[in-house]
Amino acid sequence: MGLPVTLRSQIEAILACPISEIEPLGQSFGSRLMRLSTPQGRFALKWASHPLPNAMSAEAQGLRTLAQAAALAIPDVICVVDPAPPDGYAFLLTRWLDSAGARVDMAALGEQLALLHRTSARAYGLDHDNYIGGNPQYNAWMDAWPRFFVERRLQPQIELAAQQGYLPMSRHHKLDRLLARIEDLLTDVDRQPALLHGDLWGGNVIPADPQGRPGLIDPAVYYGDREAELAFTELFGGFGPVFYQAYQRTWPLPSGYAERRDLYNLYHLLNHLNLFGTGYAFQVDQIIQRYAG
Repeated sequence: MGLPVTLRSQIEAILACPISEIEPLGQSFGSRLMRLSTPQGRFALKWASHPLPNAMSAEAQGLRTLAQAAALAIPDVICVVDPAPPDGYAFLLTRWLDSAGARVDMAALGEQLALLHRTSARAYGLDHDNYIGGNPQYNAWMDAWPRFFVERRLQPQIELAAQQGYLPMSRHHKLDRLLARIEDLLTDVDRQPALLHGDLWGGNVIPADPQGRPGLIDPAVYYGDREAELAFTELFGGFGPVFYQAYQRTWPLPSGYAERRDLYNLYHLLNHLNLFGTGYAFQVDQIIQRYAG
């Protein structure tokens, strides 16, 4: 499916120039992704006729929040329309970060991610909810990180997994035991709320210019424990020793991070279980077994 005529006209009016080329980039949880070329430069467009509620506006807010931290390259938000008007489309239009084929400078990514994490807040959470992939992510503020991790991260995923039939009785009982231990597992660290990208896997890191300056896209922003962000970078790999060495030089992680890493990744694995099915059940069970006691 190409770009609908009415949406194309709307975007050309916003940019005050014609679209000369449209490159489809795939789909993401009900939205279509495209790169638009114009005399004013190139732009990224995400659009849908029936998107997830408030998904476009939440993503736009996340990008703006990251940009305000002035640590990494973040695409400029040109326009967001959300919800979709009658007989129209919801969309998010951002400027395309043009790298001319460069590769990401991973040392710079490590250093600048640590600087991003230095941006703090009064508590854990955010002033609005957003999405992690295609599932809701709940961000209402809380003062205590262990409670936030249980009530805003693990419990909603567990409830969703139960609704979808992914929690046999034995798995559910072990998860209950694990939740009861979270406070003991996570209260011995002196931490501060850190601004997190929230969905930091390799596909959301892009080169922002021909020098490989690191940029971030598709955020699931909130203020949380920075260890949770670093843990997710290790789940699917692709970041490499240079990245982690640079991060540690800039802001070393607390001792014991390696013992907590897999616990933090339980959130993302439960989310993948809920999004993509039982192929992730084995990894979920491994982590539960390790921490449930």
